[in-house]
Amino acid sequence: MSLAFVFPGQGSQAPGMGRDLADAFPIARETFQEVDDALGQKLSRLMFEGPAEELTLTANAQPALMAVSVAVARVLAKEGGFDMSRQVSLVAGHSLGEYSALTAAGAFDLGTAARLLRLRGDSMQAAVPPGEGAMAALLGAEAEQAAAICAEAAKGEVLEVANDNGGGQVVISGAKAAVERAVEAAKAAGIKRAMILPVSAPFHCAMMAPAARVMEEALGKAAMAHPAVPVVANVTAAPVSDPDAIRALLVQQVTGTVRWRECVAAMVAAGCTRFAEVGAGRVLTGLMKRNAPEATALAINNPADIEAFLKSL
Repeated sequence: MSLAFVFPGQGSQAPGMGRDLADAFPIARETFQEVDDALGQKLSRLMFEGPAEELTLTANAQPALMAVSVAVARVLAKEGGFDMSRQVSLVAGHSLGEYSALTAAGAFDLGTAARLLRLRGDSMQAAVPPGEGAMAALLGAEAEQAAAICAEAAKGEVLEVANDNGGGQVVISGAKAAVERAVEAAKAAGIKRAMILPVSAPFHCAMMAPAARVMEEALGKAAMAHPAVPVVANVTAAPVSDPDAIRALLVQQVTGTVRWRECVAAMVAAGCTRFAEVGAGRVLTGLMKRNAPEATALAINNPADIEAFLKSL
């Protein structure tokens, strides 16, 4: 029974995240301290105590979510003798979660990943002036249907499918007026629910090109090893292990579609029947039930989850 680890993306953050891990496990405390030191900021205090508005800021949420995911992975290794290179067949992460997957698999060291994600958050936020971009969720839509709505509503502006999450959940991204037109068009087309999302920038579309250039330069300088486990890339939905290929795909990911539905399908096709969501929240576990109902999915984000997972092996 092949196991895949999946790592959550933005939206899974909440005040209190990681605190029970820090209370229970010295290795988790060390992980959070390492991230604090790398960023020169008490990010762990913000994670444990909030406020939510500050934690939700892209530049904080991205390294914070990665820190919790890596802390869980390190606890599994240290406390449970879990060997990812032997016991996990594939890893994948949703958007910023790809950095968490790569770090947990040993491609990046923790400090490098934290600094890259801080830069990624800052550059994505700076790429588009406030109020010029937007994102919307189309619930009950398939990717092809969403793409057709985008093509019709764009009217010469940027409007693209940002996330194909599967299970009838598609997120679109682009110029604010174009996204608003698409929401109205989706409602007229009978899409079950179309709503503007409370995000600070239009992620995963061509408007993020300035951020992609920043990340290309930073990733070119960042040390990277071969991951211990192949990573299924967001933009190709195919496994990759070569560091240079991973760098290029991480740059493409800034403006590209997160093909999560296809990533899950690729892992299932490769023989993965068991999925563990490593880190904060349970968003991907919920999506897994829609994308791969025949697979077993569980979340590992607190001491009880860790104990249950290790017992299940």
